[in-house]
Amino acid sequence: MKENIRIPVVSRPLLRQFVGELLANSAAMPLPPFTPRRVPGAIQFPGKATAIYGVRRAGKTTYMHQLRAERIRLGTPIERLPYISFEDERLADIESTQLGTLIEEYHRRSPEPHVDSTATWFFDEIQVVDGWERFVRRLLDSERTEVFVTGSSSRLLSREIASALRGRGWPVLLHPFSFQEALLHGRHNVPAEVTAVPRSQRLQIERTFLDWLRVGGFPEAQGIDGATRQQVLRDYVDIAMFRDVVERHNVRNVAGLRWLVRHLLGNAAAMFSVEKFHSALRSQGLAIAKDTVHQLLSYLEDCFLVRVIWMEAGSERQRMVNPRKAYPVDTGLIPVFDRTGRANLGHALETAVLIELERRRHEVTYVRTPQGYEVDFLARSPTGEVDLIQVCSDMSDPGTAARELRALCAAAELVPEARLRVLTLTHDGFPSEVPPGVQVQTAYEWALGAL
Repeated sequence: MKENIRIPVVSRPLLRQFVGELLANSAAMPLPPFTPRRVPGAIQFPGKATAIYGVRRAGKTTYMHQLRAERIRLGTPIERLPYISFEDERLADIESTQLGTLIEEYHRRSPEPHVDSTATWFFDEIQVVDGWERFVRRLLDSERTEVFVTGSSSRLLSREIASALRGRGWPVLLHPFSFQEALLHGRHNVPAEVTAVPRSQRLQIERTFLDWLRVGGFPEAQGIDGATRQQVLRDYVDIAMFRDVVERHNVRNVAGLRWLVRHLLGNAAAMFSVEKFHSALRSQGLAIAKDTVHQLLSYLEDCFLVRVIWMEAGSERQRMVNPRKAYPVDTGLIPVFDRTGRANLGHALETAVLIELERRRHEVTYVRTPQGYEVDFLARSPTGEVDLIQVCSDMSDPGTAARELRALCAAAELVPEARLRVLTLTHDGFPSEVPPGVQVQTAYEWALGAL
């Protein structure tokens, strides 16, 4: 009986030709224009591969080219910064055992093969090749090189980076444009100290911030008309649903998934209970298991379409029995799915603050006090600082201010080490009086502050 020998789909000579063309293009083609991204935690550890992940269309590929540009500016020749996109149709059938051809062909084409020609490799969408992680680990061990990889959120998640690379990966989360990045992209002046600018300039920043809350931070959504933008963002959501959830997890109940997505994106910053949502679906005649709702919610979190925070609690049981708060990954998605027709700036503002906290790598929960008061965020920074943050678009009304500040002070008794912060939409929304120790800022001043 003959042994079945599997023949690679791409022959070696043809693959060498393809790889040679890709390497030549990588060195010859000018880098695309980009808006500089400000990404906390984006540092290179020796012996680790940097894995850039996040929601689709956030700009991961462009960020790779920014990293290449930074190295060119420091004197690295572009020939030593090869960029390979595995979405190129010439690599559609490549197998993991053939990935070594990339390295062989790079060294063969090196003008000075006997001189140190170590490359810094940039692999875009490498996750389409099964077994890619073994190749990257071998590359780190044998070539003394830096490696950067990106992948769609459906195939390159933070926990998968850890397991696939076995401790050799450093995950870097990339969200859509922050407010500061949106200002840079729109060629607006970004002041070094916002509080020191003249009132006329401050009012201009406020107007731009309001526009950013409505438009959101997806790069392709900037500078286009409202109808086109809504269609673009709706397409993003559809692609995430079908490629990152339905196809990846073999989801059968697509109708239930659509209901869940519309509910979560159309009710930003609202409490979400799986039990209540499940009951609502059943009342509409849609058959779905409660466990399925739990699974679908986790899938939407995994692909970064939805961000969910839990209530701060001393026990896992207490945390589980209380509702979560759900947010879209970008404020631009809110008007696309909000059926009320209202411009709910308060919910958009709260969403923007949460995403900025995630961008700064904070661990975030919300607080409910024994008296029943609620504080929007309890944020713990990577360096140990703790903040209680109350977000309110307008606290100029004494009744509103009293309610929000009462909750903040009650939560401070539970977390005495926390700094107390109130974030409003504009200076006109400041409360007339605040208790000692409470800092009041506009959200845009806070967002433009130091990370």
